[in-house]
Amino acid sequence: MPGTQLCTEAEVATLVHSFYARVRQDEVLGPIFEAQIDDWDRHLSKLVDFWSAILRRTGRFSGAPMPRHAALPGLSAELFQHWLKLFRENAAALANRAMGDEACAMAERIAQSLWMGYQISRDPDAVPSALAHR
Repeated sequence: MPGTQLCTEAEVATLVHSFYARVRQDEVLGPIFEAQIDDWDRHLSKLVDFWSAILRRTGRFSGAPMPRHAALPGLSAELFQHWLKLFRENAAALANRAMGDEACAMAERIAQSLWMGYQISRDPDAVPSALAHR
């Protein structure tokens, strides 16, 4: 039930900034993100727009995250799982539990989608036949 009643813009910004502060300090994920992001202020602003669009239905985000993620070398399911673990921990620390729960549900869907897209970008022939274009 995302929408403007779920959370405020300030809560979305807190979610994003606190989470990526954790990511940047994480010994596993930190180096991966630091190697890819050269302007953290701009990146965090985009991420706030992204999560605002998801949690508040603001429509502020435009872009295509899949190609950027698909271009990264050496990602693994374990890295996505670690990202989700940090996300869940961060969301659990928020005062707005409803927002945290919704954000976690959406983060799981996003991670699954990005992981599937990443795998398909590496091996297009591995697409299950039911999903392949005929």
